[in-house]
Amino acid sequence: MSNNDPDKPGRIRCGIGGWTYKPWRGTFYPNDLPQKQELAHAARRLRTIEVNGTFYRTQKPATFARWAAETPADFVFSLKAPRYVVGRRDLAAAGDGMTRFLESGITELGDRLGPILWQLPAGKTFEPDEWGAFLEQLPAAQDGLALRHAVELRHASFVCDEAVRLCRAAGVAIVYADSDDYPAIADPTADFVYARLQRGDTSIETGYSAAALDAWSQRATTWAQGGLPDDLPCVDREFSHDTTPRDVFVYFIREGKPRAPQAALALQQRVERIEG
Repeated sequence: MSNNDPDKPGRIRCGIGGWTYKPWRGTFYPNDLPQKQELAHAARRLRTIEVNGTFYRTQKPATFARWAAETPADFVFSLKAPRYVVGRRDLAAAGDGMTRFLESGITELGDRLGPILWQLPAGKTFEPDEWGAFLEQLPAAQDGLALRHAVELRHASFVCDEAVRLCRAAGVAIVYADSDDYPAIADPTADFVYARLQRGDTSIETGYSAAALDAWSQRATTWAQGGLPDDLPCVDREFSHDTTPRDVFVYFIREGKPRAPQAALALQQRVERIEG
């Protein structure tokens, strides 16, 4: 799903976390829509969904195959990696858990498989050797299908040049977290950008104000064109960033969740107007 044309901006996909959430009834889903049709409905309107269920339990190959069958071409899932992997005390020893997850049937998604999100516990601190060993174990492919990896670094100790450079050397994206609780790292370290926007407001119909959505549409477009938004914080100031176009994944998560679908749709409409 990567962009192979150096003269063409990357794809921008705006989405939500999961698709089963009762408050979306009557606002995003029609009240009379059977629950088993929720994924198909969401996938027709959005370009991507971040799956949280894979964090809590192992899914069956048939489940991944069904998800792929229920979604249209050009739709992709991101999968949150299991807590039994990212929650280990020693991430350098996470290889067996990684293999278990990656061999659980995720490639049944085929071209619907987007990035894999490895979200670290908020208390996990940066240890260079351990972190480097973890990154080295992330495979580039599984069953012949190319993999993309993103890491959400939620402890302030990761806000350092060394952590960023290790991710860049591994070609692993650092999640940009727009959050009151976690550090913001906007350094591009892969051929795609993964942003999780966590400041939604249920009192606003679109989850975010028009001004905030306008700002995020400009940032996403800048990323897609290979640039760096000038109002977001980068850590490694000495790195000379290239201008290769990047695919962009933006998810509305956590705060303001009842309005997340509306926020994703509103942002997608804005970036499509900019793209022309």
